[in-house]
Amino acid sequence: MNYQKILQEVYLEAKSLPQIGNVAQTIPQLSKVNPDKFGIHLTTIKGQDFGIGDSNEKFSIQSVSKALTVALAFSFMGEEIWKRVGVEPSGTAFNSLVQLEFEKGIPRNPFINAGALVIADMLVSHLKHPKEDFLAFIRAISGTQEIDFNLKVAQSEKDTGYRNAALANFLKSFGNIENDVEIVLDFYFHQCSIEMTCKELAHSFYFFANEGKTMDRKQILSKSNVKRLNALMQTCGFYDESGEFTYKVGLPGKSGIGGGIAALFPKHFTIVAWNPRLNEKGNSELGMNALELFTTKTGMSIF
Repeated sequence: MNYQKILQEVYLEAKSLPQIGNVAQTIPQLSKVNPDKFGIHLTTIKGQDFGIGDSNEKFSIQSVSKALTVALAFSFMGEEIWKRVGVEPSGTAFNSLVQLEFEKGIPRNPFINAGALVIADMLVSHLKHPKEDFLAFIRAISGTQEIDFNLKVAQSEKDTGYRNAALANFLKSFGNIENDVEIVLDFYFHQCSIEMTCKELAHSFYFFANEGKTMDRKQILSKSNVKRLNALMQTCGFYDESGEFTYKVGLPGKSGIGGGIAALFPKHFTIVAWNPRLNEKGNSELGMNALELFTTKTGMSIF
């Protein structure tokens, strides 16, 4: 299959569609990003790379990082993590407080903010140097040392992160945050601030498509546990638009308000699309359209 030709067709067709949405306004630093940036990168299971557009430009991965934090926590805690966070779609906004109160401090899944904060708390407990160790993990799975936190974005998130602070304190009141709230929030803001290119992110997600093994053959998760996390991304990876993404694209994946979407087809490829314009649900509309075009043209989805 001529992936480069298909990516070029997808890129041009997606760009010709009406441009919907605006860059994220909730984090001031993200609001400065050029809304017309657009890149796609595909990495095949054989390690071949195909990119187009702004696929080598760094962007803040934001909530895409939640798939990587839960993978790391799952790798050393196993099934224990599901005692503190669920595996069900939320059906509500990613930063909702209401559902958390109703369910007595157990977040629906690790991809909404409350769930990601619980996972962050687990990593703070387990890792000797949490931020440094998580960054080292990202560099290892991506195969490059050229990945770092964007400290301006992390500070911007801290300056405006009142809702996340409320969620963390609420979780603490239910006994589902073990560490100091400020330390957990600091880790969370830094994990979301990580910057990658589409290519680096596609490489980072490679182990999800390759039965738990990275591009350099390191086993991150068991085949069974990767299957579980892929299922979770399929049902919960796009907040309350997960059903729409499954219906249109048919791949497990994770989105973030930096405009990135990372998706994968097990045993075949990982693909990342990036455009900072977000729809009402907080997902990149252009990115979703591009991935829908790609799976339609190739006939490659899990369904």
